[in-house]
Amino acid sequence: MREAVIVSTARTPIGRAYRGAFNDTSGPDLGGHCIKHAVARAGIDPGEVDDVVMGAAMQQGTTGQNIARQSLMRAGLPVTVSGMSVDRQCASGMMAIATAAKQIVADGMTITVGGGLESISLVQNDNMNRHRASDDWIKTNQPALYMSMLETAEIVSARYNISRHTQDEYAVQSQDRTHQAQTEGRFDNEIVP
Repeated sequence: MREAVIVSTARTPIGRAYRGAFNDTSGPDLGGHCIKHAVARAGIDPGEVDDVVMGAAMQQGTTGQNIARQSLMRAGLPVTVSGMSVDRQCASGMMAIATAAKQIVADGMTITVGGGLESISLVQNDNMNRHRASDDWIKTNQPALYMSMLETAEIVSARYNISRHTQDEYAVQSQDRTHQAQTEGRFDNEIVP
């Protein structure tokens, strides 16, 4: 059986929605930047890439209309490289990476790129497309399909008796660990500013 391996990684630093350094950076810019650097770090010719699979949960605005294809073009890959976008909400990027690996293992491709991106500032705002954004039957029969992650978190918190205090402690611990890792340079090899 063929084996898929990750030979390079590249990502942008994490930004702040609505006010950070990436506040007005388009989806193709974000994705293209990472793809370009990941391909360069792998030491391969961009024309050798068989497919690019990108995940995004809110595919509209500049992250709509096949963000994978837009990103690979922005990265300078040739038009012969195909692109596919995946939407599995919070797991979109992970699913894109799994799909890219599956294409190597099961579909006979040689080189694929998988990743994810999101631009909250550019899609979750007053200009967000809300025209016919929900289906009446789904709203009546399966309303949980439209549940936000905030609502989901409240349900999980209540179901498993996780207090707000415990959540806040975990959040602070996570921020502290991230700060320490950044200070120690643990992310330096993966971030491409």
